[in-house]
Amino acid sequence: MPVSSGPTRRGAARRAELLDGLIEVMLREGFAGLSLDDLAARLQCSKSTLYAVAASKEQLIAAAVREFFRRATERVEARAAAEPDATERIRAYLDAIAAELAPATPTFLADVDAFAPTREIYDRNTSAAAARVADLVAAAARPGRPVDAAFVGAVAAAVMPAIQHGRLGWGAPHDHAAAYSALADLILAGLVGAPRR
Repeated sequence: MPVSSGPTRRGAARRAELLDGLIEVMLREGFAGLSLDDLAARLQCSKSTLYAVAASKEQLIAAAVREFFRRATERVEARAAAEPDATERIRAYLDAIAAELAPATPTFLADVDAFAPTREIYDRNTSAAAARVADLVAAAARPGRPVDAAFVGAVAAAVMPAIQHGRLGWGAPHDHAAAYSALADLILAGLVGAPRR
C-alpha cells in the first residue's frame, strides 16, 4: 500500500511559509537584535514551530539567509535568461541582483556580515555571481572590441565582495542595489565603448 505524501507536502509548505516570514522580518529588521521569542511573535507562531525548521536560532537564521539567496539566484538567472541580447544580458543579470538586494536594509546586511555562517553564505553567492559575470562578458565579447573576460571577472570578483562588505568607498556603505547597478554601467561601457586603437 503506498504511503501518503500529504503530511510531508504539508510540512514542506509550512516550512516554506515560515521561511517566507523569517526572510521578510530579517530583511526589514535584521536578526542580531531579535530573540527566538521575538521571531515567534513576529511570525505569530510558537517557538516549537520554529524549532521544527531548525534546532537553534543560529541555524534558523542561516537557513533563512540560505533560502533568501537560493530564491534570489533563481530569479536573477531567470531574468538574465529572458534577455536575448548577450550584452544586455549582463545588465539584466546585475540589475536583477540589485533588485533582489533592494529590500535588504542596512541592518540586515550588517548582521549578515557580522555573523560568520551568514557571511559565508553571502561570500559563496558573491563568488558564484562574479564567475557568472565573467561568463556573461565572454559571451558578449565582439570583434573590434576584444574584452578580456578573465580580467573583467577578476574585477567583478574584487568589486562584488567590496560591495558586500561595505568597503567600496563609494555611495552609502550598505546600498548594494545602487552599487550593482553602477557595476553594470561600468562593465557595459567597456563592452560597447569605442574600439581599441
